[in-house]
Amino acid sequence: MRVQPNLQVNFPPSQLRVVAGWVQGVRQVPTCRYGPRPQPIDISLIVIHGISLPPGSFGGPYVDDIFLNTLDPSAHPYFAKVAGLEVSTHFFLNREGRITQYVSCLDRAWHAGRSQYQGRLECNDYGIGIELEGTDDLPYTHAQYHQLRALIAALQQAYPAIGGRIAGHSDVAPTRKTDPGPAFDWGQLRDLMAGE
Repeated sequence: MRVQPNLQVNFPPSQLRVVAGWVQGVRQVPTCRYGPRPQPIDISLIVIHGISLPPGSFGGPYVDDIFLNTLDPSAHPYFAKVAGLEVSTHFFLNREGRITQYVSCLDRAWHAGRSQYQGRLECNDYGIGIELEGTDDLPYTHAQYHQLRALIAALQQAYPAIGGRIAGHSDVAPTRKTDPGPAFDWGQLRDLMAGE
């Protein structure tokens, strides 16, 4: 498993702030697709994902729809395969860097599935899911990296146990997932977080 070391923020605190599990100043669209975290709550990992619906297409309402359980299976042939999946995430960053939050950080979103990080199973129990609008093979945007940095900074400040524990979906579920893919530039994120 590839682990992304040294992704601890090294710059002044972000403008974003977490209050009772919700990031202030971002678009909030609560979903019913979540569950309780095991007690005591331990938030100690960020998992970065990539998503586009339909695959390779950006924009439109479909990412909201899948996380809100309102995706119309007849709107596109691909949707018939995924409309019934019980999935959610804490955060989604579109191509322009707009952040949407669907699930409180204090709750368990359904983003990683069967997974493990550094030998610890079930990443949904202790992880925060961040979906970036993109594909494995197209570069993510400058705006996404900058907003991702700001979001990670706010989460690390609110939940210090995260530290530098940031992984891709492909790292925590390598036999099932490839996202955020080779197009995701871990070096660029690391440089931004170091303030370079």
